[in-house]
Amino acid sequence: MIQKILNKKILRREEIITLLQAEDKNDIHAIFQKADEIRKKYFGDEVHLRGIIEFSNNCEQNCLYCGLRKFNRALSRYRMNETEILQTAKKICDTGIKTIVLQSGEDFNFSGEDIYRIIKSIKSEFDAAITLSLGERDFEDYKIWKEAGADRYLLKHETANAKLYETYHFGQKLYDRVGHLNYLKSLGYQIGSGNLIGLPHQTIEDIADDIILCRDLDVDMASFSPFIPSPNTPYKKQKPADVNSVLKVMAVARIVLKNVHIPVTTALATIDLNGREKGLAAGANVIMPNFTPAFYSDKYSIYPNKKSDVDPMPALRSILLAAGRNMAEGQGHSLKII
Repeated sequence: MIQKILNKKILRREEIITLLQAEDKNDIHAIFQKADEIRKKYFGDEVHLRGIIEFSNNCEQNCLYCGLRKFNRALSRYRMNETEILQTAKKICDTGIKTIVLQSGEDFNFSGEDIYRIIKSIKSEFDAAITLSLGERDFEDYKIWKEAGADRYLLKHETANAKLYETYHFGQKLYDRVGHLNYLKSLGYQIGSGNLIGLPHQTIEDIADDIILCRDLDVDMASFSPFIPSPNTPYKKQKPADVNSVLKVMAVARIVLKNVHIPVTTALATIDLNGREKGLAAGANVIMPNFTPAFYSDKYSIYPNKKSDVDPMPALRSILLAAGRNMAEGQGHSLKII
């Protein structure tokens, strides 16, 4: 049954669920092998690195799973200034990495014009693509940021189950989230979405729907991260995601989504010391090392004990060498726009 499904080009929902439910060792091996074959077909052995700058841990939202939530009064808040952001961008580009990821909570203290100016400065000084991950913002902000030179926008939907979405996100609507993603795509952004695996009340069927939503949105990047319970949140006593379950979801997503960029997330590397290696073997082709200055990085605590390297490059080169992969030299734009 599993092999028959793996030989198909387009999978139905029930077939995706069957793959996600696989428990037999041989079946799981076949799923991982197929995912790796598809990864190699589209991306070869190149791994794209994206350097992350977490420039603010302030957030207006109160998502039940996130340590940055507004109601977390125990968290020491920070905002990097523009000079610090540009200095960190230079550090990223000096390593040869060609994509800078500007990430924050939904911090409206940074106006649309502030972000516009930062994008323009980075684009004028460095040969790098820019990915934004700033949550939901005004549509006019998205527009001027694209005009400034932003290339991509990462806005994870976290769950395609509308009822669970409202629960996790304090009454927000999945419909609105999808609307933002569609608008971003209409502006010419390469869009990224994805889910959290292991959230309370989540089912295998929900995860299948997450993958299908990514397919329906025609995303350029799909990120599948493990849920890690965070102190000072309503879900602090919940169980973390199972590593093997996360890897299986990544592999099935690669089989379904084909030519999208799939990263090994920092969260996966946090819950498993060999998470990056395992993720690359499960169909991933992107790693996103964190370059946030150490003084700030510890405070960007979406979850505890976040994987963070003072100098991530030596470890990454070792991982790529052991995996028989190499660091991509280009900016790693979506294959869908080539």
